[in-house]
Amino acid sequence: MPTKETMTPRERWLAVLQRKKPDRLPMDYWATTEVTEMLMKHCRCPDELSLFKKLNIDKSFKVSPEYVGPELTAGVDEFGCQYKKADYGSGVYDECLTHPLSQYQTVDEIKKNYSWPKADWWDCSMLSEQIKGQEDYPIQGGGSEPFMRYKDLRGGEQAFIDLIENPEVAHYCLTQLYALAYEKTVRIYESIPGKILLGYVAEDMGAQSGLMFSPKQIKEFFIPHMKKMIDFIHQNKAFVFHHNDGAIRAIIPAMIEAGIDVLNPIQWRCSGMDRAGLKKDFGGQLIFHGGVDNQHTLPFATIEEVKQEVLDNIKILGQNGGYILAPCHNIQPNTPPENIVAMYETGYQYG
Repeated sequence: MPTKETMTPRERWLAVLQRKKPDRLPMDYWATTEVTEMLMKHCRCPDELSLFKKLNIDKSFKVSPEYVGPELTAGVDEFGCQYKKADYGSGVYDECLTHPLSQYQTVDEIKKNYSWPKADWWDCSMLSEQIKGQEDYPIQGGGSEPFMRYKDLRGGEQAFIDLIENPEVAHYCLTQLYALAYEKTVRIYESIPGKILLGYVAEDMGAQSGLMFSPKQIKEFFIPHMKKMIDFIHQNKAFVFHHNDGAIRAIIPAMIEAGIDVLNPIQWRCSGMDRAGLKKDFGGQLIFHGGVDNQHTLPFATIEEVKQEVLDNIKILGQNGGYILAPCHNIQPNTPPENIVAMYETGYQYG
């Protein structure tokens, strides 16, 4: 069993990020709202914080500015995208219905007919209130994930086509989206100086068997903007948490060169994402976050199989440090709560 804890969750994360030895393995939590409610009921916890304490979870908490811009129509966001709730039986997701920029063929058309949101539409004055009571936990704030938004604005298929057939449109729109994210991030860090430990710089670049973009496209359309955000986060003495799904091994060296610190989610069942290979090739340059498979293991494996995967992750990804245990993505409602508990109990006992 672990020895008496001597660190707060924030101190535990910081030790790993600084390549120092923590009192035990840090453990993070990603799950849908439905899963959290189910798990609180299963563990007889009245709220999320008590759940995290009961399961020894070192949850990172996100701060978000409050939208105070022009009044929005119900179901429509600040970019003019309309969404509906899509119920898939055990959970609900927002699905984009309208794509405000899909009708335009040129940059001039977009400039003439579309107005981009402004950073002034978000108020950061309440962020200090958001982190009250969570000072002992790692705080995440700011960052970017613009291609996901670009797909909603242009339509998913057209967004990928743009990178080849309409690069000037893609460059213009992505520049606008990155600029907005950067300005909001600056204001977040200015609002609560010294409080943020993690900046979230993300982009889903991988599918199950390979990249969804060519390395050339990633280096042309994404990395230069990401680098500006990464440099700002580092200038504020925070660490860059890079979320990048799927089979992304081919682009990891370029992301390391850009300056990422933490790689999430380590979907090791995807092509090229073998844990031992990742640790051997990149373990000295990256902190690994995630690694517990939530496509197969968490929802469908036995408790003993879940325990074994956690032990494997600790042995492989955690060798000589540099690992934060977490699921590979948001735990879904088809996951037995017993498997979730087993993941954290095993991580606490053997980490």
